[in-house]
Amino acid sequence: MGKIHQLSTTLSNQIAAGEVIERPASVVKELVENALDAGATQVDITVVDAGLREIQVIDNGSGIAASDVPIAFLRHATSKILTTRDLFNVHSLGFRGEALASIAAVADVTLETATESGLGTVAHIAGGQLDDTHAAAVRQGTQITVRDLFYNTPARLKYVKSQQTELARIVDIVNRLALAHPEVALTLRHDQNLVLKTAGHGDLQQTLAGIYGVSTAKAMVAFAGEDLDFHVSGYTSLPDTTRASRNYLSIMINGRYIKNYQLVKALIAGYGSKLMVGRYPIAVVAVTMDPLLVDVNVHPTKQEVRLSKEAQLAALLTQTIRDRLAKENLIPDALTNLRHREPVDMAALTESLNAASNASAQPTPAPQPATTVREPVASAPGSAVPTDAASAEPDLGLSITELDDRPIFTEPDRLAAWDQRYGAAAPVEPAATPDRFPALHYLAQVHGTYLVAEGPDGMYLIDQHAAQERVNYEYYRQAIGEVSDDQQALLVPIVLDYPASDAVAIRAAKPVLESVGLYLEDFGQNTFAVRQHPTWFKAGQEESTIREMVDWVLRDGKLSVAQFREKTAIMMSCKRAIKANHHLDDRQAAALLTKLATCENPFNCPHGRPVLVHFSATDLEKMFKRIQDSHQSFGLD
Repeated sequence: MGKIHQLSTTLSNQIAAGEVIERPASVVKELVENALDAGATQVDITVVDAGLREIQVIDNGSGIAASDVPIAFLRHATSKILTTRDLFNVHSLGFRGEALASIAAVADVTLETATESGLGTVAHIAGGQLDDTHAAAVRQGTQITVRDLFYNTPARLKYVKSQQTELARIVDIVNRLALAHPEVALTLRHDQNLVLKTAGHGDLQQTLAGIYGVSTAKAMVAFAGEDLDFHVSGYTSLPDTTRASRNYLSIMINGRYIKNYQLVKALIAGYGSKLMVGRYPIAVVAVTMDPLLVDVNVHPTKQEVRLSKEAQLAALLTQTIRDRLAKENLIPDALTNLRHREPVDMAALTESLNAASNASAQPTPAPQPATTVREPVASAPGSAVPTDAASAEPDLGLSITELDDRPIFTEPDRLAAWDQRYGAAAPVEPAATPDRFPALHYLAQVHGTYLVAEGPDGMYLIDQHAAQERVNYEYYRQAIGEVSDDQQALLVPIVLDYPASDAVAIRAAKPVLESVGLYLEDFGQNTFAVRQHPTWFKAGQEESTIREMVDWVLRDGKLSVAQFREKTAIMMSCKRAIKANHHLDDRQAAALLTKLATCENPFNCPHGRPVLVHFSATDLEKMFKRIQDSHQSFGLD
């Protein structure tokens, strides 16, 4: 007797369910997507015990005809596609015909549905078997109740996490669906407690307020851009409102939430150096495109898609974000920064919940003993000491001291999208305009670290190290991009030895190294010699700089020319910037502020830290109790 046999329908359905229904959140996703495809304008979701005991989804959509009810729970049964052509022109969220069959195979399901005309239908399916169906008077729409999930596949239960984790995943899925469809009123209740409610008025910012809070939604700005194939729009936060994970980034294509790492990188690339390393914005991106340009049939959960013009879309998104941020004054308000607290992130209540709760803040620097205050420079308000031509290397006449050897740049992927649009060149951020950056009048220095300046709308504190990093960075970014022939010959060549595996990688990366003027000659089997280097290398640091640049290539592998030039510019700007506790005279401080005002992005250092913060006149009056928080004056002169 042969060993090969055909699996039973019940067993094959249970196997198929494992691809689509991984956890309670999968059930919620599939049922809500079906409701949206049915034209629902209101969807109510109720879960008990994080969905393991019961999940109920009620919608006011078009409903299911009585004759279609028995067919709806069969595998590959769908009303969304008919031909192969339809498969590549998908306009609906669900189309594979797997959702209801997969859910019914591993749970006890009750369906109540009615169309606009005709009597309603009630059906009961347990373990994939339809055991009861009858007519009933029910309202238009569909109500599906899923009980005892995985009751007949107990092995699946061992992969289910805690109730908090499973609830967090459900909330995350519903959040994404709400953001993708702000025109639909969604409610989510867990154990009769209201977790989420959206108005369904079509206002995306209002939906953001319902999910992330009113203050966060107000801190986000709208953006829009388009080309011949794509239209992108949405909201994104300014650089002073960020989170420590990518969970707050949502990409929607034609109303479908998707996971696409390249588009996430493109969005972050739009911020350039305005984000701190390890910080990410809050953003919702809605992409509208021809369905023929996207293949959504590459994964059972339909969250991973294949784009035929992905590079073009990534470049459009990067440029749209960059142009939008160029219109904003990015100087953070000092008191708002101090008061800022991040809301609880339900999506973070996953496997990393416990680890995240134990994360500690960065240590606060010890207070310094004194404040150095000098008389203001004799010049008109807002003016400063004249400087040389912008093309000259920034030189403030300072005694430059070294920084510690902390990592300079650890987020290379946020630059990846630049190559698609700019080739080998680093992106140029729009220049700061007078209404974006104020005219500053230098007043004093604090602890040899911060500069105090007066502006037309209040007081400003400037981090002198971050400010000179920005000035240096913009000089080096231009100098490295030009790659002049100016080289400093070495009397004694620098010899570098590497293991054989590294030597192979270095030889393959020679074009990248040469793009910034670094030429390595073979000097043996696994040895290289450097006989000259660019003149902008700092004296005394030639070998360490070269080794660090080679290490970047070895560590990052497919490092592009644009990324490599950017990383080099950041490294050189940091190495040549003044440290904290370095006292400046009035001329040096005023010159630094003048050079900062000419930068394309004077708001952040290359690592994303703020260069300056602002105390408005109102902030100062509140601090000294000249006015109350209610804005009622004490009547002081």
